[in-house]
Amino acid sequence: MGKKRGSHAIVIKLKVKEAAKVRGISMGKLSRMSDVDRNTIKRMFDDPNYHPTIDTLHKVAKALKVTLNDLVEEIPDPQEDEE
Repeated sequence: MGKKRGSHAIVIKLKVKEAAKVRGISMGKLSRMSDVDRNTIKRMFDDPNYHPTIDTLHKVAKALKVTLNDLVEEIPDPQEDEE
């Protein structure tokens, strides 16, 4: 997710898989608990750079009983190192 903050880009990494694993929740169970399509959950597990909607993240966070902040991590933009 390459959002601009001033002149710096913000890159977001999803941590849905980690949050679910800690709680012993599978992709299928999380899909049912959050009412989010299993393919979307799978993509969130498999691709930490996937950009789901805020609504989807909110549903998943609510199902896992965590905050949105628990599901994302801000990481340095690798392209900034090239500049």
